Amino acid sequence: MKRLARAGIIAALYITLVFVFQAISFGPVQLRVAEALTLLPMVYPEAIGGLYVGALLANILGGQGPWDIFGGSFVTLLAAYLTYRYRGQIIGYASPIVLNAFLVSLYLWYILDLPAYWPLVLSIGAGQSAVVLILGIPLLRFVQKYQSTLL
Repeated sequence: MKRLARAGIIAALYITLVFVFQAISFGPVQLRVAEALTLLPMVYPEAIGGLYVGALLANILGGQGPWDIFGGSFVTLLAAYLTYRYRGQIIGYASPIVLNAFLVSLYLWYILDLPAYWPLVLSIGAGQSAVVLILGIPLLRFVQKYQSTLL
């Protein structure tokens, strides 16, 4: 029951962060602050489901259409699984950055009919790197330090 509650809290936090920072959470230049949560599967396996549900609901409400709803949510699910599977290794930290940079850019390039793919990869990758490295790693360290007192 505790794991289900934790997954629900993570999903709710993800959705909340996406919409508090909505102006920078969607589009070809994005700094999706909610992606700081993508390292939580290193500590909590149930975060995989929480991140997926949070991304799915945020993308449904975000208005970018089915590619973002299904594609973006799948990228989050895959990245969360790889973060869990390779927790503590560079692949675990890199998967949310690399997968978003290449895969989210791919469908955004298509649906937004942008002239070039590689600048989009750099843009999404830079935003994702900033969030995961600057916000996500300190969040992960905090959760690891205090996980016995957290839900």
